[in-house]
Amino acid sequence: MTNTRISDPELLEWRFPVKLIRFEVRKNSGGKGKWKGGDGVVREFLFLEDLEVNILSQHRVEEPYGLNGGKPGKRGRQYIVGKGPVHGSASVKKGDRIVIETPGGGGYGKP
Repeated sequence: MTNTRISDPELLEWRFPVKLIRFEVRKNSGGKGKWKGGDGVVREFLFLEDLEVNILSQHRVEEPYGLNGGKPGKRGRQYIVGKGPVHGSASVKKGDRIVIETPGGGGYGKP
């Protein structure tokens, strides 16, 4: 699954033992500017089997930069509900849920 090609939930659930239980815009994650940065998304998955999960992502440590005086967007993050952050890979159990919040884009121009 990638963020540039938004995977259809039906295909994701057909190919993998997961259920997508939340998919929404991550409101106010884009940086301020004359032109606001784009908002990221939030996805929450329920695992239907024990699995190994690998996440390849950017802007988890460094904020997405703004340009020409624009403010940075919010960093992305991912965590297992009730267990804490995921950095790169994790073992999950049936019934675990993971939340993935993608970063917002940096703003452009002075706010």
